[in-house]
Amino acid sequence: MDRFERQYILPGFGHAAQKKLCEAKVLVVGAGGLGCPSLLYLAAAGIGTIGIVDGDKVSLSNLNRQVLFGQRDIGKNKAETASKIILQKYDDIKVIPFPIFLRTDNIIDIIKDYDLVLDGSDNFPTRYLINDACLILGKPLIFGAIYQTEGQVAIFNKEGQKSVNYRDIYPTPPTAQEVPNCNETGVLGVLPGLIGTLMATETIKLISGYGETLSGKMLFYNLIDHSTYKIELSKNPESDLQRPQSVADLHKMDYHDFCGISAQLDWDTIPELLEQNLETVLIDVREEYEEPKLEEYPYTRIELSQLDNAHESLYKFTNILIFCQSGIRSQQAAKALQEKFPDKNIKSIAGGILSLTIRN
Repeated sequence: MDRFERQYILPGFGHAAQKKLCEAKVLVVGAGGLGCPSLLYLAAAGIGTIGIVDGDKVSLSNLNRQVLFGQRDIGKNKAETASKIILQKYDDIKVIPFPIFLRTDNIIDIIKDYDLVLDGSDNFPTRYLINDACLILGKPLIFGAIYQTEGQVAIFNKEGQKSVNYRDIYPTPPTAQEVPNCNETGVLGVLPGLIGTLMATETIKLISGYGETLSGKMLFYNLIDHSTYKIELSKNPESDLQRPQSVADLHKMDYHDFCGISAQLDWDTIPELLEQNLETVLIDVREEYEEPKLEEYPYTRIELSQLDNAHESLYKFTNILIFCQSGIRSQQAAKALQEKFPDKNIKSIAGGILSLTIRN
């Protein structure tokens, strides 16, 4: 008896479908709330090669929904930690960690060797980047997203550029104010668990040819009353006009700019700005409990939810530099403050404090 017996004795599945799973290569982007349950079930099902992309580190606030990790993993890279945990459970598959964030200059080299991509990312620039790269390379994309008590699952690009993709559904990125993340709105850990498991289900079905997939459809689920419904998706002819058509075009794209996110700085520029200009302030918009704390530079902490109440204290500054955990909330804060103070130099720090700890 092998560990896949209960799968291949399933009527309509069989050894042929299991062989397809064992030969498949799946790239999972994001080892977070969606990626963790997906990874567990993909590995358990026998996916032969699993790549894991995530430059983030485990924090205490992740643990209610990122079920691969525990308290002893806090501060460790998610991709590397998830890889080790999965290999401890199953030594008959190959797991490749990529402890980095996807960018226009690295995504093609990473995705090209995989059969399909599962997108468990949590920000719009990355979602558009993954979608466009998958279109250029002809890779199917398993999409999932959550917001408060609701979740969505879909399969994009099943037949290459001929089928529906993310841009057909969302040709224009929503603003940060329209769709805040779970750091601001909260989430019950079981919701990404459910949606991530559905994403793994669709991945397994797509590879094995078992059952009807969500290609060309989107499934909606609500945790409050367990209501579900599906809608048929259709191509948007104008969406192809906005996306890059080649690898060269992709390299030129600024996805943060496309998504309306403010210009960013990196940590190397911060010391000079703080030393030479007394009218510069560095702001941490994270919650008080979030780790690690910044020790290298003086800063002021103003939680993102309290930013509107802090306008009076910011009038005296010419340069306002903002950071958070990974650079997402700081971009939202920078955009909001720039609208309030159009004459000030307001910048988000790319990659947040995690990019500083990785560099150090």
